[in-house]
Amino acid sequence: QYIPFVLGKYCLVIMNTNKKRELAASKYNQRRDECEQILTLIRRHRPVASLCQVLFTEIKEYIEDEVLRQRAYHAVSENARVLLAAKRLEQGDIISFGNLMTESHTSLRDDYEVTGLELDSIVDHAFKAAGCIGARMTGAGFGGCAIALVEREMLENFKSVVSQGYQRDTGLMPEFYATDIVDGVKKIEC
Repeated sequence: QYIPFVLGKYCLVIMNTNKKRELAASKYNQRRDECEQILTLIRRHRPVASLCQVLFTEIKEYIEDEVLRQRAYHAVSENARVLLAAKRLEQGDIISFGNLMTESHTSLRDDYEVTGLELDSIVDHAFKAAGCIGARMTGAGFGGCAIALVEREMLENFKSVVSQGYQRDTGLMPEFYATDIVDGVKKIEC
C-alpha cells in the first residue's frame, strides 16, 4: 500500500560504504538458520508461518538460548517498528519515523549483529552531522549501504562530516545519493 507522504524539508540520503559484501562468506546464512531454529522452537507450542507472528512473551518463554533470543527479539521488534513507522508516515510525523530508523539500526547492530565496522561508522557519523534525524543500515548487512533522513539545507555539510569521519575510521571513501520518496513506477499516457 502506498502511503502518500512528502519528506518536505528532508531528503533520504543513501550512503554507500563502498565495503563490498560477500553474503556467502558472511554470517548472513547463519542468521537465516538461526531464524529457522527460532521458528522450530515456537512451532512446538503453536503454529506460526513466520517470525512476524511471534510474540515477545513467546521469546522469553520458549527460547532459552541467549543468542537465539536476541535474534528473535530483533525480528519481532523490527516488525513492530515497521508497522509503527507506517502509522507515523501516515500522520506526517517524520521525526518519530527518524527515531524508529535509529532504533532499527541499534537492533540490527546489537541483537541481529549484521552491521560491522563500516556500516556502524557511517551511521554513527550520520548521527553526528547536523540535520540528520535518523539513520540505519539497509539491505542484508555486512557492508553495502545505509540510509539517513537529512534536512535538505544541511545536505552538503552532512556529506562532508560523514565522509571525513568515515574515511578516517575505515580508509574508504563513501558515496552519497540524495533521493525523495515518490509514488513509484506508473504508466504515463501520451
